[in-house]
Amino acid sequence: MIIAEHLKKTYIVKQGKGLFREKQEIQAVRDISLQIEKGKIVGLLGINGAGKTTTIKMLTTLLSPTEGSYFLDDIDGVKYPVEIKKRINMIAGGERMIYWRLTAYENLWYYGQIYNVSNNVLKERIDTLLKLVGLENKKDVPVETFSKGMKQRLQIARGLINDPQYLFLDEPTIGLDAVVSKELRSHIKHLAKEQNKGILITSHYMGEIEELCDYIYIMNDGVLIKKGTVKELTTETFNRKNYVLRLDKHSKEITECICDKLKVVDATVEVKDENDAIYINSRENISMELSRACMEAGLYIREMYEKEPHLEDAIIRLSREVHHEAVY
Repeated sequence: MIIAEHLKKTYIVKQGKGLFREKQEIQAVRDISLQIEKGKIVGLLGINGAGKTTTIKMLTTLLSPTEGSYFLDDIDGVKYPVEIKKRINMIAGGERMIYWRLTAYENLWYYGQIYNVSNNVLKERIDTLLKLVGLENKKDVPVETFSKGMKQRLQIARGLINDPQYLFLDEPTIGLDAVVSKELRSHIKHLAKEQNKGILITSHYMGEIEELCDYIYIMNDGVLIKKGTVKELTTETFNRKNYVLRLDKHSKEITECICDKLKVVDATVEVKDENDAIYINSRENISMELSRACMEAGLYIREMYEKEPHLEDAIIRLSREVHHEAVY
């Protein structure tokens, strides 16, 4: 298991001109603690500038934290970053970290040599990885001829060349079409569930995060502001229930009638021009009260359901709340 506790990263920059420039501290990450278990997929989310990239750089030992501790099993990542590098790898979205003029096989051989994988093991591993990502028939083809999807599949193979225990995925499906993105998500699930890899992923595609992640950490302004499963984050952030109601007919008078009959509960009613839908917001489960109100008014319910909040809505609300508290 990876355990990071109270990681902080501060940069010293010089402001002004000439000889008398003042030093100023910039806190890229002010406090972040997280865990990554083998066989689990963890999401690290936040708006731009939240500190996600700096956090990943510390976890992959590309940056040393200013403060805090970082352990992979019993290995101190701050003291022994080289030992950590042997056990992790990173897969970035886009076309970084692969060489276009080399073939797929040559790219993997190059990175295998960097990780000191023995030649006999490396030959067998490259064949296995190319088959895993469906590029076994393209191993001798220059990467510059590959499509975006093929390049990203090669990225996955490259990230597995040292047989890492933990993988860090930075926007792995960025710029890919829906079909290729689905294939890559399938590969990611396989790595966690079948190969027992611990995975941390960042992405701006919330549907992707909701599908993949067992647990999520949300950052804002360099600190951890919330953590939990998708369901925990959405239900705890939105402590009210939202209902969508569609009737056989609707008018201002009907809406007022429903409002009047729902006065016994803490609820607000709103009509939106979306297929004549009526939206009801309440702290309590009022499905029975809604049914009764419509029945008493002689209205036929065409459709009624509770609308689940989305993870994206939770992140936006949490970030706004933190910003509001900081300002006021």
